[in-house]
Amino acid sequence: MGAPSTDKVRNVVLVGHGGAGKTTLAEAMLFMAGETSRLGSVDDGHSSLDYDSEEQKRTMTVNLSLAPLTHKGVKVNIIDTPGYADFVGDAIAGMEAAEMALFVVDAVSGPQVQTDRLWKIAGDMGIARAVFINRLDKEHADFEGALDKLVDDYGHRVGAVQIPIGKEHDLEGVVDIIRMKAYIHGDGTSVTESDIPEELLAAADEWREKLLELVAEADDDLMEKYLEGERLSQQELETLLDKAIAQGIFIPVFVGSATQLVGIRDLLDEIVSFFPEPTAHGPLPTADGGELPVTVEGATAGFVFKTLSDPYLGRLNFVKVVSGTLAAGSELINSRTGKKERLAHIYRMLGKEMTDIEAAPAGDIAVAPKLSDTLTNDTLSESGDVVFAPLPLPEPLYPVAIVAKTKADEDKLGVALKGIVEEDPSLHMRRDEETHQTVLSAMGDTAIDVVLSRLHERFHVEAETEELRIPYRETIRKTATAQGRHKKQTGGAGQFGDCWLRLEPNPGGGYEFVDEIVGGRIPRQFIPAVDKGVQDTMTHGVLAGYPVVDVRVAVYDGSYHSVDSNEMAFKTAARIGFKAAAEKADMVLLEPIATLDITVPDEYAGAIMGDISSIRGRILGMDAPEPGVQVIKAQAPYAEVVHYSTHLRSITSGTGSYTISIDSYEQVPGDIAKKIVEQYEKERAEGH
Repeated sequence: MGAPSTDKVRNVVLVGHGGAGKTTLAEAMLFMAGETSRLGSVDDGHSSLDYDSEEQKRTMTVNLSLAPLTHKGVKVNIIDTPGYADFVGDAIAGMEAAEMALFVVDAVSGPQVQTDRLWKIAGDMGIARAVFINRLDKEHADFEGALDKLVDDYGHRVGAVQIPIGKEHDLEGVVDIIRMKAYIHGDGTSVTESDIPEELLAAADEWREKLLELVAEADDDLMEKYLEGERLSQQELETLLDKAIAQGIFIPVFVGSATQLVGIRDLLDEIVSFFPEPTAHGPLPTADGGELPVTVEGATAGFVFKTLSDPYLGRLNFVKVVSGTLAAGSELINSRTGKKERLAHIYRMLGKEMTDIEAAPAGDIAVAPKLSDTLTNDTLSESGDVVFAPLPLPEPLYPVAIVAKTKADEDKLGVALKGIVEEDPSLHMRRDEETHQTVLSAMGDTAIDVVLSRLHERFHVEAETEELRIPYRETIRKTATAQGRHKKQTGGAGQFGDCWLRLEPNPGGGYEFVDEIVGGRIPRQFIPAVDKGVQDTMTHGVLAGYPVVDVRVAVYDGSYHSVDSNEMAFKTAARIGFKAAAEKADMVLLEPIATLDITVPDEYAGAIMGDISSIRGRILGMDAPEPGVQVIKAQAPYAEVVHYSTHLRSITSGTGSYTISIDSYEQVPGDIAKKIVEQYEKERAEGH
C-alpha cells in the first residue's frame, strides 16, 4: 500500500563513503520492521537491495534502490545509494527525493572523502542531515574518535543523541540521550530498557546539555528561557526537536551495528518521531521561479528522479509525488514532451520486488512502469505546466570512445547506448563527427566498466573502449605558392583545370578565400569550385589527417579549356595546388589546450602544481575561496588531461575536483608531432 497520508511519510536517503554499510543498514531496518524474513547480506550475495548482477559481482551498490517499510503506522521510504564516486548521480537523485540525508559513517575509518563531498551537496540542496555511526562492533571501532572528527569537520551543530554501551565485540546497546534511557540488545530483535550505566552518565549528561542548548535555538522564547538558566522540559525538547533537525539547527548522531542489529530499532523510533515530514521544507520551487506546496489538496504533480530498465517490465520510473495524489489508472502530462502518459499501474518497490498500490499521496514515492516517453528529470502533472528543476548533477569528465567488437553489433550499439544514457543523466553520449568516434562521458572508469557490462547483459552487444582521438589541428607558418593542374583525356570529353594558389598564415582569423583573378584567366563560374576544392582538402588535412585552420588562400592565376574545363576539374586542381603549396608553407600540428580550475585541500596544492608542470602545463594563478581550500587555475595540453579525473583522484585521495574547457590551440612540440605524423602514416599504410 501507499502511505496513509502525507504526515505519515518519512523519506530518508542513506549516503556516505563506500563500505560504511549503507545497504547493510537498510537491510537491518527492513528486517527489524518485519518487511523481510531474514537479514539480507551484501557479502553473502542475498541482499534485497543489491540485486543487480554488477552489484553482486562487485559487492557494492551501483544503483539507487528503494526500501519502504512501515514503523508505528508511518511509511518510511529508505533510499539506498552508491558510495563510490563514479555513481554520485544516484546519490544526488536520492537526495532530491528525500527530506533527510542520513550519513552512514564507519566507526573504524570515521568520515571519509565521499562523506565530505556529499555533505556539501546535501547542504547546497537544502535537505536535513543526520549521521549513523555504524560497525561499532568491529575491532578498532572508535566512537569518540569518529564523533570528534564529525564535529571538527562539520561544525558544532553535530551532536550525539545516542552513545554506545560497550565497544567492539562487547557492544551491548545504546544510551538514548533524548529520553535518558539505556537500551540493551539481546539476541535477534529483543531490546530491554534499563537505567544508564554509571560509567556513561557523565558523557550522557554532557551530550544532553548540548542537545538542549541547540534545540532551544528553534524557538526564541525557549532560547531566552534557556539563557536565563532554565532547562527545557522533556516535553519542550521532544516538541522542538523535529523542527531543530529539519532546519539544520541540530544534526543528530545515532550509533549502532547494522549486522548485529544494535541501535536499529531505536533509529527507526527516532525517524518516525523526529525526522522531517515531506512538508518540512515548505513549497518546492519550480523551474520558472514559482512554488508548489506539498499537499494532497493540489492538482497531481510528480518528479521522476530515477529511471531503470527491467528485462521483463521494461522502463520503470521512480516518482516523488509533490502535489495531489498519484493514482493507478490516471493520466498525466509530461511537461517535456507535452504528451499524456497513462499510469495503468503504480507500484511500491522493495529492491526488485514490486507490489501494486492504488495510490500514493503527496510526499510519498511510487514506481510507474511502461510509460511511453518519460525519463529521469521529467515532471508529470495534470496540466503539463508544472516543471521541476533537473537534478544538480556534476559534469561527467571521463570521456572514452566506445566501439562494437563485431560488425554485427555496430548497428545495435547506438540504440543500446541511447537506452542506457536515457536512464542515467550522469552519462553523456555524443557522436564526434570530426574524429568519427562515439564518445561516452562518465564520472570515472568504473562507471564505464558497468556500462560495458550492461551492454552485454541487457542488450547482448559486445563493445569495448578505444583510445580517444584528440582533435588536433594543422596550420602553416609561412607564405607559399604552388600550381594545381589537372588534365585528363579519355576517349570522349576530357577534364582540364589549372589554378595558382597562394597560402598565407592567418592566425586567429580562420579560413579566408580571396579571388585575385583578372583578365578572365579562370572563368567566374569556376571560382567557387576552386574554393570548394581547397576547403575539402583542408577538412581532411595534409600532415596527419587533421583539419587545417587559420589560412588565407588566394587564387591569383590559372588557365582553362573551353571544352574540357568544368567544376570537377577545378576542384581537383585546387586540391592538388593546396597540398603542393602547404608542403612548402612550413606546416605544423596544433594541439588543444585545456584550462582547468582545480579545487583541492591546502595540503595537496604543491603536489598538484608539480604534477601540472610535469605534463607540459603551466599554472595561471591560485585563489583561496575558503579556509583550507585552494583553487589552482592551470593550462595543459588536452591530450595530457583528457582523463584527469582518475589522476586527480589518485593524487588527492579523492578530495579534489575540477572543471575543464578547451579554450585555445598551440603548436605541438616537434618530437610529439613526429610521433603523431608517423602513426597517421602507419595507419594509412595499413588501410585504416
